[in-house]
Amino acid sequence: MTGGGVAVDFRLLGPVEAWRDGVEVPLDGAKQRTVLAALLLADGHMVSDDRLCELLWGEEPPATFVAQIYTYVSRLRKNLGDTLVIVRQRPGYLLRGGRLDTREFDRLAAAGTEQLRAGRHEAAAGLLRSALALWRGPALAGVTDRLSEAQARRLEENRLVALAGRVEADLALGRQVDLVPELTALVAAHPLHEGFRVQLMSALARCDRQADALAVYRAGRRELADQLGIDPGPALESAFRAILAGPVPGPRVSAEGRATGPASSAGPVADGVVPGVPP
Repeated sequence: MTGGGVAVDFRLLGPVEAWRDGVEVPLDGAKQRTVLAALLLADGHMVSDDRLCELLWGEEPPATFVAQIYTYVSRLRKNLGDTLVIVRQRPGYLLRGGRLDTREFDRLAAAGTEQLRAGRHEAAAGLLRSALALWRGPALAGVTDRLSEAQARRLEENRLVALAGRVEADLALGRQVDLVPELTALVAAHPLHEGFRVQLMSALARCDRQADALAVYRAGRRELADQLGIDPGPALESAFRAILAGPVPGPRVSAEGRATGPASSAGPVADGVVPGVPP
């Protein structure tokens, strides 16, 4: 809250937007959105004129770039009113105030990951699902390519980590039937992401679709060889061997939403263990 209790919300997980008491604040084009997003991503630290210049114009800035940046900042101050503070701190600017969706995403994702590590899968799935619901499309849409290239990939990686954690929690809760279509689409969109491929193999095997699960492995092996010239990693190989070894049991879930029994004690995919698949 700033400006006498007026709520200001900034959204970077999708098109860059600013909202004041539920009403969208007008932002004038990609360069003004870039200045706002850069100041927000700095999290209260100063962003220099040179850095803003690089994000706005690259290697061929205008001679008047300092004055033009000042104009973009002045327009932001006018559009946002007294609901936040943009401070001129030479040699740049910093922004104070407002609520930011990336901070809320980080908070929910961290809490969900903690619950997942503790084996509280229902709570983990809920928190991670809430974190992912903050995304409205590709992050930082509407800014310059230079800012998007510098920051959007990091934000997307964080989204994929949270998504993999939510899938892991749902697998532990025995939701494999519903997960198969989602994971099939994820593997198609991210063919080199071995974690999603492992989770799809696990879900298929629990649905008594071992042949399909092995086909997913073979396709992944070809993708890795053709695109990167490498063999599958330990997690993918472990999933393959586990499916060959026999039926994959599903988890038993307690009334509190905690998965119990041998099949639910597996660690995260990132540790090289397939959720719900015995090593």
